[in-house]
Amino acid sequence: MCQNILDIKCKNKALFDAAITHPSYTKENELPAIKSYERLEFFGDSVLKLFASQILISKFPDYDEGKLSKIRSILVSDATISQIAFEIGLDKIIKLSKAEEKQGGRTRESNIACSFEAILGAYFLDGKEKEVKDFLEFQLSNYIDEIDKHFEKYNAKAVLQEYTQSQTKELPEYKTINITGPAHKPVFEVEVSYCGRILSKAEGKTKKEAEQNCAYKACKELGIIEDK
Repeated sequence: MCQNILDIKCKNKALFDAAITHPSYTKENELPAIKSYERLEFFGDSVLKLFASQILISKFPDYDEGKLSKIRSILVSDATISQIAFEIGLDKIIKLSKAEEKQGGRTRESNIACSFEAILGAYFLDGKEKEVKDFLEFQLSNYIDEIDKHFEKYNAKAVLQEYTQSQTKELPEYKTINITGPAHKPVFEVEVSYCGRILSKAEGKTKKEAEQNCAYKACKELGIIEDK
């Protein structure tokens, strides 16, 4: 099933079966823990960072390691990786326990991102290093341009924190004020306050996304980030 999604042929099918198996599934079916994606995800995380680093070094020869590191951290985040994984249909084939399925595990960013990284690890171990790099170069290219062009938007929480720390010792506080929508597809509403004053409110498909949107909105209100 994995090779149909990534369009890369594989030899060791057991590796790929593990790569799409959530730990809850192995527990529910009394399978060894090694049959889940956790070990492969551990390795795949390094594979992702390695190839993302190579792609960025090649694309931005004039950027220093600090800027490259900041772009990479956004590029390999669960938010970005899960979006790619959803686009290629990984959420449709991941194996979950009945309980995890009921709790919306098929749409949970962390689950899909972990499985995606596990698949990268599986392909690498299957001797498909070049194919994995080519696949990532194609998939990440649009995200890299977007992140580079609108870096402040993606880094808004850090920008807001730096600003508040330059004013006082207090930090911005994020609070989830509402969750709407079905359990498998929630919408989070978050507010950010500073020194007792609410700076902004925003929504997102995940708590992290809502906080990032909230921070970006606050930065624009405060004039820290230019409204483009």
